[in-house]
Amino acid sequence: MLILIVEDEKELALSIRDYLKGIQDITCDLAPNFSKAVELTELYSYDCLIVDLGLPDGDGLEIIKKVKTEDAQTGIIIISARDTLDDRLKGLNIGADDYLTKPFHLSELQARIASVLRRIRFDGKSILKEGVLEVDTVQRKIKVNGKEPDLTKSEFNILEYLITNKNKVVTKASIAEHILGEYSDMYSSYDFVYTHIKNLRKKLVELGCPDYIKTVYGTGYIFETA
Repeated sequence: MLILIVEDEKELALSIRDYLKGIQDITCDLAPNFSKAVELTELYSYDCLIVDLGLPDGDGLEIIKKVKTEDAQTGIIIISARDTLDDRLKGLNIGADDYLTKPFHLSELQARIASVLRRIRFDGKSILKEGVLEVDTVQRKIKVNGKEPDLTKSEFNILEYLITNKNKVVTKASIAEHILGEYSDMYSSYDFVYTHIKNLRKKLVELGCPDYIKTVYGTGYIFETA
């Protein structure tokens, strides 16, 4: 996934990029101003834009309008110090998917990005199906053969993350980051990821779900259907 960060505060832009670059399959470009953002969006097709509204040489809303005219599927997240209802409505009405007011936690931004990328990957569908397995990302419910396994919040988040990255290897570190956010570095090992995965697989298989979650030794896991 290719993301463009349009932000004139250099320290914030770099912190967002550094935070996101450790996540599986995410690459970030930086645009410190309006003109650079226009230049990059004309050169590359981005999956998601993180856009500050108050740029030194233009309005971020104009970038959003331009991008949405050219590719309606591009995800847009506004980050801005402007927190009035009018600003929010303007951004959302021209096509932004979300609006995050500064200051914010990077883990919250990551969660918003994950939601937008999930929409892109699954064409806006909220219910993901794989054989007898059904995952409702809005209601946060799972069914296997019509029955609901008793999953913990972390187990649900892991399954959702794995199925979103279907047939791609995800590292233990990225899984830990997904379920714990900025607090994942408090742990010296990722043994807790192994425990969650083990319990998740057991609960799904007991209800008749194929064991889609495979271990990639020394790296992480893959939700494999092919």
